[in-house]
Amino acid sequence: MSDFLQNLFSLDGKIAVVIGGTGELCGEMAVGLAKAGARVVLVGRSQEKAESRLRAIEAAGGLGDFVACDFGEPAETGAALSSLLQTVRDRYQGVDILINGAGANSPTPFFEISEEEMDRILHVNFRTVVLACQIFGKHMVERGKGGSIINVGSMSGVTPLSRVFTYSATKAAVHNLSKNLAREWATQGVRVNTIVPGFFPAEQNRKVLNEERISQIMGHTPMKRFGEAHELLGATLLLASSAGSFMTGTEILVDGGYAAMTI
Repeated sequence: MSDFLQNLFSLDGKIAVVIGGTGELCGEMAVGLAKAGARVVLVGRSQEKAESRLRAIEAAGGLGDFVACDFGEPAETGAALSSLLQTVRDRYQGVDILINGAGANSPTPFFEISEEEMDRILHVNFRTVVLACQIFGKHMVERGKGGSIINVGSMSGVTPLSRVFTYSATKAAVHNLSKNLAREWATQGVRVNTIVPGFFPAEQNRKVLNEERISQIMGHTPMKRFGEAHELLGATLLLASSAGSFMTGTEILVDGGYAAMTI
């Protein structure tokens, strides 16, 4: 690779916090950030899952560590995120990149969705993103060095999908929030964008991927296959690096053509 391209996409000296970084998709995104030179802080519940990602980061010549956080209790989420930021600031002075990738899903039929389930998914998928953007976004704005916030959206936030009613609604809210914050912080150099994965088999969606569902997805995906986690890295590095310095408020679809398909 030429020096020009290396410098364009380089994240040397940057600190990246990846919420949901112990999961399959955001874990791969975290490894990609580390390969590009960022010091990566994985955030999640499982030390065991984090260890496998940290080994991958180390094998790639990158640097990373893990901070355990559980955002399942609404009353404690704000405090947990504030503590997370303070921990990262104590270790590395500041945060340059934030990825919001925690998520929850359920295939419950619409008439059977309980208030408890709705509140749980709303909290994990949207309220946690709001609080993370408040806490880390304020840090980035006040620090005065700019920053990049990448929220992980969903195709169901662009076009509602069947069987995932609450998930679709919360992801649509994340897309809307991202555009609002992009406008709000544009002059302070803090960029907010959304990565929109198409269909990538992961923990969240395997429960709804039966044979009929897979056939429907393939029939609507021009590439006729699922995405692979590493295929999110290009969009991630573009939005995190100076290569995307004039990009804010955008949605990058990584979907094998799904959104381009009609009949």
